[in-house]
Amino acid sequence: MSLHQRPHQKPLGADSLPLSTGPANAAPPRPLPLLTLPYLLSLLALLLLLALLFPWGPPRHSAPSSPWRSYTLQDAAAFAAASGNGTIILAAVSGPYLPFLSNWLISVRRAGRANQVLVIAEDYETLERINAAWPGHAVLVPPAPDAQAAHKFGSQGFFNFTSRRPRHLLQILELGYSVMYNDVDMVWLADPFPYLVGNHDVYFMDDMTEVKPLNHSHALPPPGKKGRPYICSCMIFLQPTEGSKLLMRKWIEELKEQPWSKKVKSNDQPAFNWALLKTTGQVDVYLLPQSAFPTGGLYFKNKTWVKETKGKHVLIHNNYITGFEKKIKRFRDHKLWLVDEHSDESPLGKI
Repeated sequence: MSLHQRPHQKPLGADSLPLSTGPANAAPPRPLPLLTLPYLLSLLALLLLLALLFPWGPPRHSAPSSPWRSYTLQDAAAFAAASGNGTIILAAVSGPYLPFLSNWLISVRRAGRANQVLVIAEDYETLERINAAWPGHAVLVPPAPDAQAAHKFGSQGFFNFTSRRPRHLLQILELGYSVMYNDVDMVWLADPFPYLVGNHDVYFMDDMTEVKPLNHSHALPPPGKKGRPYICSCMIFLQPTEGSKLLMRKWIEELKEQPWSKKVKSNDQPAFNWALLKTTGQVDVYLLPQSAFPTGGLYFKNKTWVKETKGKHVLIHNNYITGFEKKIKRFRDHKLWLVDEHSDESPLGKI
């Protein structure tokens, strides 16, 4: 072989590869599996921890609470009484009664007394709705009853709703104000205050349909068949006297003794009449003239009496009938559903 001739080189073959230091039959290493259950649970826990420590999205701000939720009866009473020389006109409503409240307010406004009105709202939605339209004229006295159950006459909800009334009135009396309470299914045809003659503790209207003489007595009527009088708790005027406060406390006591039951579907009025009867001689009372303050059973059902007393009517109560639609129809039939054509006169606007 020549010095300039390279030795012949065989191509590399399998037998020419470098030998492994490990066993001849070892498998190649596999990547570590990540999608195992323990690993996923650990990852999820980490993500939850991060979400708690660093919440996603913009900072969240809680909605500011309504200022009316801290508005007290003392504040509201002072506000309403300031327009009425220390006298408040009180009503109490839940949401279903708002159309009746608006109708009543139109008539009160026509008499020039709307600024004295204070409405006890029996649910927070009603509180907000009234004060949004008419700031300061509604207050809620906790706890709020079930608003939706309060509209059916004879129900436990209606009893719970109306049985709060003497407590509201007593609180206002203890603040030193005079107060006239009205149900909102009433309409004013004139200002009732000139009829509050004398200086009595309590003024009210009869709920009987029997026609009285025009010069009837203003004393508490005698008890009827059930052993008590039939005075309407729908309209009461109270002076801030010890006699008025005594009557309200007795009314509260009677309500406790005569709770609602399925057998006796009571309301607040019988207890009010028992309280009147049991405080006879301790409270100076005055029965308002029937010709000016008739019950609905007389005004809407005795056309002859209505004609004979024309021009004397002051407050009309749409009672002796149940059901919202029936009451509204009756008001419409007698041209007393004012919200149809005069909603712009209501402080609440169109409901």
